[in-house]
Amino acid sequence: LLFIVSTTVISQNTLKLEAKESPNATIKDVAWIAGYWQGEALGGITEEVWTAPLGKSMMGSFKLVVDGIVQFYELCTITEENESLLLRIKHFDKDLKGWEEKDASIEFPLVKIEKDKVYFDGLTFEKLSKNELNIYVIFKDEGKEEVEMKFNYKLANQ
Repeated sequence: LLFIVSTTVISQNTLKLEAKESPNATIKDVAWIAGYWQGEALGGITEEVWTAPLGKSMMGSFKLVVDGIVQFYELCTITEENESLLLRIKHFDKDLKGWEEKDASIEFPLVKIEKDKVYFDGLTFEKLSKNELNIYVIFKDEGKEEVEMKFNYKLANQ
């Protein structure tokens, strides 16, 4: 399964959507993301949990713990929209105070799907094996260059 649209490489593992529309895809195309994943990044332990597809969507959560203290959370969805996929993320402090405005989220439209790799605009999921996953994210600091960060996850025992 391979969908390609006009793209620009942002970094080694991330792409930017150049076309006006994302390619056709369904939630089944990314069902392999589902699982309870753990890794180390941002100076601590990271945890990412993705549900199996249901209702043309997948739900995810992220947590960063540094020195035994939660630093922040994310609530994420991948949904079928306009015959394609859209990843949305909302961030929360450890006390669940939102970072984005009440009705806002960060949106990552689908750019391309390859075998074991799905590219959203600035965020990529890569399946290394049934027990290992990389997620690449572009971070933008005001006034600085965009930087790609890799999150390596192993499937955790639940």
